[in-house]
Amino acid sequence: MASIKPSVPKGTRDFSPVEMVKRNYIFDTIKSVFRKYGYQQIETPTMEKLETLTGKYGEEGDKLIFKILNTGDFVTDGKIDSSNFNPDYKKLTPLISGKALRYDLTVPFARYVVQHQNEITFPFKRFQVQPVWRADRPQRGRYREFYQCDADVVGSDSLLNEAEFVLIYDEALSKLGLKDFTIKINNRKILSGIAELINRGDNIIDLTVAIDKLDKIGLDGVTKELLERGFTEADIEKIKPVILLQGTNAEKLQSLREALAESAAGLKGCDEIETVFTYLQSCPLQTATLELDITLARGLNYYTGAIFEVKTNEAAMGSIGGGGRYDDLTGMFGLKGLTGVGISFGADRIYDVLEELNLFPTTANQTTKVLICNFDKEGETYGLPLLQQLRRQNVNAELYPAGAKIKKQLDYANNKNIPYTVVIGGDEIASGLLTFKDMSSGVQEKLTVDEIVERMVR
Repeated sequence: MASIKPSVPKGTRDFSPVEMVKRNYIFDTIKSVFRKYGYQQIETPTMEKLETLTGKYGEEGDKLIFKILNTGDFVTDGKIDSSNFNPDYKKLTPLISGKALRYDLTVPFARYVVQHQNEITFPFKRFQVQPVWRADRPQRGRYREFYQCDADVVGSDSLLNEAEFVLIYDEALSKLGLKDFTIKINNRKILSGIAELINRGDNIIDLTVAIDKLDKIGLDGVTKELLERGFTEADIEKIKPVILLQGTNAEKLQSLREALAESAAGLKGCDEIETVFTYLQSCPLQTATLELDITLARGLNYYTGAIFEVKTNEAAMGSIGGGGRYDDLTGMFGLKGLTGVGISFGADRIYDVLEELNLFPTTANQTTKVLICNFDKEGETYGLPLLQQLRRQNVNAELYPAGAKIKKQLDYANNKNIPYTVVIGGDEIASGLLTFKDMSSGVQEKLTVDEIVERMVR
Protein backbone atom coordinates (compact mmCIF):
# COMPACT_ATOMS: atom_id res chain seq x y z
CA MET A 1 0.00 0.00 0.00
CA ALA A 2 1.32 3.43 -0.94
CA SER A 3 2.38 5.73 1.86
CA ILE A 4 -0.10 8.57 2.51
CA LYS A 5 0.97 11.87 4.01
CA PRO A 6 -1.33 12.52 7.01
CA SER A 7 -3.24 15.79 6.76
CA VAL A 8 -6.72 17.26 7.26
CA PRO A 9 -8.79 19.11 4.64
CA LYS A 10 -7.95 22.79 4.34
CA GLY A 11 -9.96 24.90 6.75
CA THR A 12 -10.46 22.13 9.31
CA ARG A 13 -8.62 21.29 12.54
CA ASP A 14 -7.80 18.50 14.94
CA PHE A 15 -8.35 19.23 18.63
CA SER A 16 -5.96 17.64 21.11
CA PRO A 17 -7.12 16.35 24.52
CA VAL A 18 -5.86 19.55 26.21
CA GLU A 19 -7.74 21.71 23.70
CA MET A 20 -10.90 19.62 24.06
CA VAL A 21 -10.89 20.00 27.84
CA LYS A 22 -10.67 23.78 27.42
CA ARG A 23 -13.32 23.88 24.68
CA ASN A 24 -15.67 21.77 26.79
CA TYR A 25 -15.06 24.09 29.73
CA ILE A 26 -16.36 26.96 27.57
CA PHE A 27 -19.30 24.98 26.18
CA ASP A 28 -20.28 23.52 29.57
CA THR A 29 -20.18 26.94 31.22
CA ILE A 30 -22.37 28.52 28.56
CA LYS A 31 -24.75 25.54 28.49
CA SER A 32 -25.20 25.71 32.26
CA VAL A 33 -26.31 29.34 31.98
CA PHE A 34 -28.66 28.57 29.09
CA ARG A 35 -30.30 25.83 31.17
CA LYS A 36 -30.59 28.12 34.18
CA TYR A 37 -32.66 30.51 32.06
CA GLY A 38 -34.99 27.77 30.83
CA TYR A 39 -33.44 26.97 27.46
CA GLN A 40 -33.58 23.37 26.21
CA GLN A 41 -30.99 21.76 23.99
CA ILE A 42 -31.76 20.42 20.53
CA GLU A 43 -29.63 19.11 17.69
CA THR A 44 -30.32 19.06 13.98
CA PRO A 45 -28.69 16.85 11.30
CA THR A 46 -25.32 17.65 9.81
CA MET A 47 -27.07 17.56 6.44
CA GLU A 48 -30.13 19.50 5.36
CA LYS A 49 -31.98 19.36 2.09
CA LEU A 50 -30.28 21.73 -0.34
CA GLU A 51 -33.58 23.54 -0.95
CA THR A 52 -33.82 24.21 2.81
CA LEU A 53 -30.58 26.20 2.76
CA THR A 54 -30.50 27.76 -0.70
CA GLY A 55 -31.73 31.34 -0.97
CA LYS A 56 -31.57 32.02 2.79
CA TYR A 57 -28.12 33.65 2.99
CA GLY A 58 -28.02 35.88 -0.06
CA GLU A 59 -26.15 35.32 -3.30
CA GLU A 60 -22.70 35.34 -1.68
CA GLY A 61 -23.81 33.05 1.14
CA ASP A 62 -25.28 30.53 -1.28
CA LYS A 63 -21.86 30.23 -2.92
CA LEU A 64 -20.38 29.10 0.40
CA ILE A 65 -22.77 26.18 0.95
CA PHE A 66 -21.03 22.80 0.86
CA LYS A 67 -23.13 20.66 -1.48
CA ILE A 68 -23.03 16.87 -1.07
CA LEU A 69 -22.43 14.52 -4.00
CA ASN A 70 -24.19 11.23 -4.54
CA THR A 71 -21.71 8.60 -3.39
CA GLY A 72 -19.94 7.01 -6.34
CA ASP A 73 -22.24 8.63 -8.93
CA PHE A 74 -20.68 10.59 -11.77
CA VAL A 75 -21.72 11.72 -15.22
CA THR A 76 -19.62 10.34 -18.06
CA ASP A 77 -20.67 11.22 -21.60
CA GLY A 78 -24.12 12.12 -20.32
CA LYS A 79 -24.58 8.76 -18.54
CA ILE A 80 -24.32 7.90 -14.85
CA ASP A 81 -21.19 5.93 -13.99
CA SER A 82 -21.60 4.28 -10.58
CA SER A 83 -18.47 2.14 -10.66
CA ASN A 84 -16.73 1.80 -7.34
CA PHE A 85 -13.43 3.01 -8.70
CA ASN A 86 -12.55 5.26 -11.59
CA PRO A 87 -8.95 6.47 -11.97
CA ASP A 88 -10.15 9.51 -13.92
CA TYR A 89 -12.71 10.59 -11.28
CA LYS A 90 -11.28 14.12 -11.11
CA LYS A 91 -12.27 14.68 -14.73
CA LEU A 92 -15.86 13.61 -14.22
CA THR A 93 -18.84 15.80 -13.42
CA PRO A 94 -20.28 14.84 -10.00
CA LEU A 95 -24.00 14.58 -9.37
CA ILE A 96 -25.36 16.81 -6.61
CA SER A 97 -27.44 14.75 -4.20
CA GLY A 98 -29.93 17.46 -3.22
CA LYS A 99 -28.35 17.67 0.24
CA ALA A 100 -25.84 20.05 1.81
CA LEU A 101 -23.88 20.55 5.03
CA ARG A 102 -25.59 23.06 7.29
CA TYR A 103 -24.32 26.61 6.84
CA ASP A 104 -25.55 27.88 10.22
CA LEU A 105 -27.86 26.81 13.04
CA THR A 106 -30.59 29.40 12.46
CA VAL A 107 -32.17 28.14 9.24
CA PRO A 108 -32.17 24.51 10.46
CA PHE A 109 -33.78 25.78 13.67
CA ALA A 110 -36.51 27.53 11.68
CA ARG A 111 -37.11 24.30 9.77
CA TYR A 112 -37.20 22.36 13.05
CA VAL A 113 -39.78 24.69 14.60
CA VAL A 114 -42.14 24.38 11.65
CA GLN A 115 -41.70 20.63 11.34
CA HIS A 116 -42.26 20.05 15.07
CA GLN A 117 -44.72 22.87 15.78
CA ASN A 118 -47.37 20.52 17.16
CA GLU A 119 -44.91 19.08 19.70
CA ILE A 120 -43.45 22.40 20.85
CA THR A 121 -44.59 24.51 23.78
CA PHE A 122 -44.43 28.20 22.84
CA PRO A 123 -42.62 30.39 23.63
CA PHE A 124 -39.97 27.87 22.61
CA LYS A 125 -36.56 28.46 24.19
CA ARG A 126 -33.82 26.37 22.62
CA PHE A 127 -30.04 26.28 22.55
CA GLN A 128 -27.77 24.48 20.15
CA VAL A 129 -24.01 23.85 20.12
CA GLN A 130 -22.95 22.15 16.88
CA PRO A 131 -20.49 22.53 14.00
CA VAL A 132 -21.35 24.30 10.75
CA TRP A 133 -19.56 24.33 7.40
CA ARG A 134 -18.81 27.10 4.91
CA ALA A 135 -16.79 26.86 1.70
CA ASP A 136 -14.95 30.04 2.64
CA ARG A 137 -11.34 30.93 1.94
CA PRO A 138 -9.45 29.65 5.03
CA GLN A 139 -7.36 32.22 6.89
CA ARG A 140 -6.31 33.03 10.43
CA GLY A 141 -9.39 32.83 12.65
CA ARG A 142 -11.65 31.70 9.80
CA TYR A 143 -12.31 28.05 9.14
CA ARG A 144 -14.48 25.93 6.88
CA GLU A 145 -15.66 23.90 9.84
CA PHE A 146 -16.41 25.63 13.13
CA TYR A 147 -18.83 25.51 16.04
CA GLN A 148 -21.72 27.84 16.73
CA CYS A 149 -23.24 28.26 20.16
CA ASP A 150 -26.76 29.69 19.78
CA ALA A 151 -29.81 30.37 21.92
CA ASP A 152 -33.17 31.57 20.58
CA VAL A 153 -36.70 32.06 21.82
CA VAL A 154 -39.53 32.05 19.27
CA GLY A 155 -43.22 32.73 19.72
CA SER A 156 -42.85 35.73 22.03
CA ASP A 157 -42.55 39.44 21.29
CA SER A 158 -41.84 40.33 24.93
CA LEU A 159 -38.77 42.48 25.41
CA LEU A 160 -38.10 40.55 28.61
CA ASN A 161 -36.35 38.08 26.30
CA GLU A 162 -33.90 40.77 25.13
CA ALA A 163 -33.20 41.72 28.74
CA GLU A 164 -32.56 38.10 29.66
CA PHE A 165 -30.10 37.69 26.80
CA VAL A 166 -28.11 40.62 28.22
CA LEU A 167 -28.13 38.80 31.57
CA ILE A 168 -27.07 35.53 29.92
CA TYR A 169 -24.10 37.21 28.26
CA ASP A 170 -23.16 38.89 31.52
CA GLU A 171 -23.39 35.72 33.62
CA ALA A 172 -21.73 33.32 31.17
CA LEU A 173 -18.77 35.56 30.35
CA SER A 174 -18.33 36.47 34.03
CA LYS A 175 -18.23 32.75 34.88
CA LEU A 176 -15.55 32.30 32.24
CA GLY A 177 -13.43 34.88 34.06
CA LEU A 178 -13.77 37.95 31.84
CA LYS A 179 -13.67 41.13 33.92
CA ASP A 180 -14.10 43.91 31.36
CA PHE A 181 -16.47 43.50 28.43
CA THR A 182 -19.17 45.57 26.78
CA ILE A 183 -22.59 44.46 25.59
CA LYS A 184 -23.63 46.86 22.84
CA ILE A 185 -27.29 47.23 21.95
CA ASN A 186 -29.13 49.06 19.19
CA ASN A 187 -32.45 48.72 17.40
CA ARG A 188 -33.20 48.36 13.70
CA LYS A 189 -36.14 50.76 14.07
CA ILE A 190 -33.77 53.49 15.29
CA LEU A 191 -31.62 52.94 12.23
CA SER A 192 -34.72 53.22 10.05
CA GLY A 193 -35.53 56.49 11.81
CA ILE A 194 -32.08 57.87 11.04
CA ALA A 195 -32.56 57.02 7.35
CA GLU A 196 -35.97 58.71 7.40
CA LEU A 197 -34.36 61.80 8.93
CA ILE A 198 -32.72 62.52 5.57
CA ASN A 199 -35.47 60.96 3.43
CA ARG A 200 -33.22 58.05 2.56
CA GLY A 201 -35.40 55.18 3.71
CA ASP A 202 -34.66 53.28 0.49
CA ASN A 203 -30.92 53.57 1.14
CA ILE A 204 -30.92 52.33 4.73
CA ILE A 205 -28.51 49.49 3.97
CA ASP A 206 -25.96 51.78 2.32
CA LEU A 207 -26.27 54.19 5.23
CA THR A 208 -25.88 51.67 8.01
CA VAL A 209 -23.16 49.61 6.34
CA ALA A 210 -21.09 52.80 6.33
CA ILE A 211 -21.80 54.00 9.87
CA ASP A 212 -21.23 50.47 11.21
CA LYS A 213 -17.55 51.05 10.35
CA LEU A 214 -17.23 54.20 12.47
CA ASP A 215 -14.99 52.57 15.08
CA LYS A 216 -12.72 51.15 12.36
CA ILE A 217 -12.35 53.97 9.81
CA GLY A 218 -13.43 57.02 11.83
CA LEU A 219 -15.79 59.83 10.86
CA ASP A 220 -13.71 60.89 7.84
CA GLY A 221 -13.78 57.36 6.47
CA VAL A 222 -17.53 57.06 7.01
CA THR A 223 -18.10 60.44 5.33
CA LYS A 224 -16.05 59.39 2.32
CA GLU A 225 -17.92 56.12 1.98
CA LEU A 226 -21.32 57.79 2.29
CA LEU A 227 -20.39 60.32 -0.42
CA GLU A 228 -19.29 57.44 -2.65
CA ARG A 229 -22.67 55.78 -2.03
CA GLY A 230 -24.56 58.85 -3.26
CA PHE A 231 -25.29 60.71 -0.02
CA THR A 232 -24.84 64.48 0.03
CA GLU A 233 -22.85 66.73 2.35
CA ALA A 234 -26.19 68.03 3.66
CA ASP A 235 -27.31 64.46 4.46
CA ILE A 236 -24.12 63.80 6.37
CA GLU A 237 -24.30 67.05 8.35
CA LYS A 238 -27.85 66.22 9.38
CA ILE A 239 -27.09 62.73 10.69
CA LYS A 240 -23.63 63.49 12.11
CA PRO A 241 -24.94 64.63 15.54
CA VAL A 242 -26.98 61.42 15.78
CA ILE A 243 -24.21 58.95 14.97
CA LEU A 244 -21.75 60.82 17.21
CA LEU A 245 -24.02 60.76 20.27
CA GLN A 246 -22.18 60.94 23.59
CA GLY A 247 -23.22 60.60 27.20
CA THR A 248 -25.02 58.02 29.29
CA ASN A 249 -27.51 55.61 27.79
CA ALA A 250 -30.35 57.75 29.17
CA GLU A 251 -28.84 60.92 27.65
CA LYS A 252 -28.39 59.21 24.28
CA LEU A 253 -32.02 58.05 24.32
CA GLN A 254 -33.24 61.54 25.11
CA SER A 255 -31.18 63.02 22.27
CA LEU A 256 -32.48 60.35 19.91
CA ARG A 257 -36.09 61.07 20.82
CA GLU A 258 -35.55 64.72 20.00
CA ALA A 259 -33.75 64.01 16.72
CA LEU A 260 -36.25 61.35 15.59
CA ALA A 261 -39.39 63.11 16.77
CA GLU A 262 -40.95 62.88 13.29
CA SER A 263 -40.20 59.17 12.84
CA ALA A 264 -42.71 56.70 14.26
CA ALA A 265 -40.28 53.83 13.67
CA GLY A 266 -37.41 55.66 15.35
CA LEU A 267 -39.49 56.52 18.43
CA LYS A 268 -40.72 52.91 18.61
CA GLY A 269 -37.11 51.75 18.60
CA CYS A 270 -36.30 54.18 21.44
CA ASP A 271 -39.27 52.83 23.42
CA GLU A 272 -38.07 49.25 22.97
CA ILE A 273 -34.52 50.05 24.07
CA GLU A 274 -35.86 51.92 27.12
CA THR A 275 -38.05 48.95 28.04
CA VAL A 276 -35.02 46.64 28.00
CA PHE A 277 -33.10 49.09 30.20
CA THR A 278 -36.05 49.25 32.60
CA TYR A 279 -36.11 45.47 32.97
CA LEU A 280 -32.39 45.46 33.69
CA GLN A 281 -32.74 48.05 36.45
CA SER A 282 -34.29 45.25 38.51
CA CYS A 283 -31.43 42.86 37.61
CA PRO A 284 -28.07 44.64 37.97
CA LEU A 285 -25.29 43.24 35.80
CA GLN A 286 -22.37 41.45 37.47
CA THR A 287 -19.54 42.57 35.20
CA ALA A 288 -20.65 43.83 31.78
CA THR A 289 -21.01 47.41 30.65
CA LEU A 290 -24.24 47.90 28.70
CA GLU A 291 -23.89 50.51 25.97
CA LEU A 292 -26.40 51.97 23.55
CA ASP A 293 -24.42 52.17 20.29
CA ILE A 294 -26.28 53.86 17.45
CA THR A 295 -23.66 52.76 14.90
CA LEU A 296 -24.21 49.06 15.60
CA ALA A 297 -25.88 47.62 12.51
CA ARG A 298 -24.81 43.97 12.24
CA GLY A 299 -27.07 41.73 10.19
CA LEU A 300 -29.23 44.62 9.08
CA ASN A 301 -31.12 42.63 6.45
CA TYR A 302 -31.89 39.98 9.01
CA TYR A 303 -32.84 41.80 12.20
CA THR A 304 -36.02 43.77 12.74
CA GLY A 305 -35.69 44.97 16.34
CA ALA A 306 -32.92 44.77 18.94
CA ILE A 307 -29.34 44.17 17.80
CA PHE A 308 -26.59 42.90 20.13
CA GLU A 309 -22.83 42.72 19.95
CA VAL A 310 -20.36 41.78 22.68
CA LYS A 311 -16.73 42.86 22.79
CA THR A 312 -14.01 42.23 25.34
CA ASN A 313 -11.92 45.20 26.43
CA GLU A 314 -9.12 42.99 27.78
CA ALA A 315 -7.76 41.67 24.47
CA ALA A 316 -7.50 42.80 20.87
CA MET A 317 -10.33 40.77 19.43
CA GLY A 318 -13.42 41.34 17.31
CA SER A 319 -16.88 40.63 18.64
CA ILE A 320 -17.22 37.53 20.83
CA GLY A 321 -21.00 37.41 20.58
CA GLY A 322 -23.95 38.92 18.82
CA GLY A 323 -27.58 38.54 17.87
CA GLY A 324 -30.91 40.29 17.65
CA ARG A 325 -34.66 40.11 17.06
CA TYR A 326 -36.14 38.92 13.82
CA ASP A 327 -39.72 38.75 12.59
CA ASP A 328 -41.21 35.86 10.66
CA LEU A 329 -38.23 33.52 11.10
CA THR A 330 -40.35 30.53 10.10
CA GLY A 331 -42.18 32.26 7.24
CA MET A 332 -39.72 30.75 4.76
CA PHE A 333 -41.20 27.36 5.66
CA GLY A 334 -44.85 28.42 5.61
CA LEU A 335 -45.45 29.25 9.29
CA LYS A 336 -46.08 33.01 9.21
CA GLY A 337 -45.84 35.62 11.91
CA LEU A 338 -43.69 33.78 14.46
CA THR A 339 -41.34 36.38 15.91
CA GLY A 340 -38.17 35.52 17.75
CA VAL A 341 -34.90 36.76 19.18
CA GLY A 342 -31.57 35.03 19.53
CA ILE A 343 -27.89 35.35 20.38
CA SER A 344 -24.69 33.49 19.63
CA PHE A 345 -21.39 33.09 21.50
CA GLY A 346 -18.20 33.13 19.43
CA ALA A 347 -16.65 30.09 21.08
CA ASP A 348 -13.42 30.09 19.05
CA ARG A 349 -12.75 33.75 19.78
CA ILE A 350 -13.64 33.27 23.45
CA TYR A 351 -11.11 30.41 23.53
CA ASP A 352 -8.39 32.70 22.14
CA VAL A 353 -9.25 35.43 24.66
CA LEU A 354 -9.14 33.05 27.65
CA GLU A 355 -5.86 31.61 26.41
CA GLU A 356 -4.31 35.06 25.95
CA LEU A 357 -5.47 36.21 29.39
CA ASN A 358 -4.52 32.90 31.04
CA LEU A 359 -8.07 32.51 32.36
CA PHE A 360 -8.52 28.78 31.94
CA PRO A 361 -8.59 27.17 35.40
CA THR A 362 -5.81 24.69 36.14
CA THR A 363 -8.45 21.95 36.20
CA ALA A 364 -9.11 22.68 32.53
CA ASN A 365 -5.81 20.93 31.79
CA GLN A 366 -6.73 17.85 33.81
CA THR A 367 -8.64 14.86 32.57
CA THR A 368 -7.61 12.54 35.41
CA LYS A 369 -7.45 13.52 39.07
CA VAL A 370 -5.44 10.63 40.48
CA LEU A 371 -3.14 7.95 39.01
CA ILE A 372 -2.60 4.67 40.86
CA CYS A 373 0.98 3.46 40.29
CA ASN A 374 2.42 0.05 41.14
CA PHE A 375 5.67 -1.88 41.26
CA ASP A 376 4.32 -5.19 39.99
CA LYS A 377 1.28 -7.34 39.23
CA GLU A 378 0.55 -7.73 42.94
CA GLY A 379 0.36 -3.94 43.30
CA GLU A 380 -1.84 -3.69 40.20
CA THR A 381 -4.27 -6.26 41.66
CA TYR A 382 -4.29 -4.47 45.02
CA GLY A 383 -5.04 -1.16 43.33
CA LEU A 384 -8.08 -2.32 41.35
CA PRO A 385 -10.62 -2.08 44.24
CA LEU A 386 -9.32 1.42 45.08
CA LEU A 387 -9.71 2.39 41.42
CA GLN A 388 -13.35 1.29 41.44
CA GLN A 389 -14.07 3.02 44.77
CA LEU A 390 -12.76 6.28 43.37
CA ARG A 391 -14.73 5.98 40.14
CA ARG A 392 -17.94 5.17 42.02
CA GLN A 393 -17.43 8.47 43.83
CA ASN A 394 -17.16 10.23 40.42
CA VAL A 395 -13.42 10.78 40.78
CA ASN A 396 -11.57 10.57 37.45
CA ALA A 397 -8.96 7.90 38.14
CA GLU A 398 -6.54 5.67 36.25
CA LEU A 399 -4.51 2.57 37.16
CA TYR A 400 -1.21 2.29 35.30
CA PRO A 401 -0.73 -1.28 33.94
CA ALA A 402 1.94 -3.29 35.74
CA GLY A 403 5.33 -3.66 34.13
CA ALA A 404 6.64 -0.10 33.84
CA LYS A 405 9.17 1.56 36.13
CA ILE A 406 7.77 3.97 38.72
CA LYS A 407 9.64 6.88 37.10
CA LYS A 408 7.84 6.25 33.82
CA GLN A 409 4.51 6.15 35.63
CA LEU A 410 5.17 9.45 37.42
CA ASP A 411 6.30 11.03 34.14
CA TYR A 412 2.98 9.91 32.66
CA ALA A 413 1.17 11.71 35.50
CA ASN A 414 3.19 14.88 34.97
CA ASN A 415 2.67 14.87 31.20
CA LYS A 416 -1.10 14.55 31.67
CA ASN A 417 -1.21 17.15 34.48
CA ILE A 418 -2.59 14.57 36.89
CA PRO A 419 -2.42 16.31 40.29
CA TYR A 420 -2.21 13.24 42.57
CA THR A 421 -0.63 9.79 42.50
CA VAL A 422 -0.90 6.72 44.71
CA VAL A 423 2.07 4.31 44.75
CA ILE A 424 1.54 0.68 45.74
CA GLY A 425 4.46 -1.63 46.50
CA GLY A 426 5.12 -4.55 48.83
CA ASP A 427 5.58 -2.34 51.92
CA GLU A 428 2.31 -0.49 51.20
CA ILE A 429 0.39 -3.72 50.78
CA ALA A 430 1.82 -5.15 54.03
CA SER A 431 1.05 -2.04 56.08
CA GLY A 432 -2.20 -0.98 54.40
CA LEU A 433 -0.76 2.54 54.15
CA LEU A 434 -0.35 3.67 50.56
CA THR A 435 2.01 6.42 49.37
CA PHE A 436 -0.14 9.41 48.38
CA LYS A 437 1.69 12.22 46.55
CA ASP A 438 0.67 15.76 45.64
CA MET A 439 2.43 16.15 42.28
CA SER A 440 2.55 19.95 42.36
CA SER A 441 4.05 20.35 45.84
CA GLY A 442 5.90 17.03 45.97
CA VAL A 443 4.51 16.33 49.46
CA GLN A 444 4.02 12.61 50.20
CA GLU A 445 1.84 11.03 52.87
CA LYS A 446 1.01 7.51 54.03
CA LEU A 447 -2.77 7.07 53.87
CA THR A 448 -5.26 4.24 54.05
CA VAL A 449 -7.55 3.45 51.14
CA ASP A 450 -10.50 5.09 52.91
CA GLU A 451 -8.45 8.22 53.66
CA ILE A 452 -7.41 8.49 50.01
CA VAL A 453 -11.01 8.19 48.83
CA GLU A 454 -12.13 10.80 51.36
CA ARG A 455 -9.33 13.17 50.27
CA MET A 456 -10.28 12.81 46.59
CA VAL A 457 -14.01 13.45 47.01
CA ARG A 458 -13.62 16.65 49.03
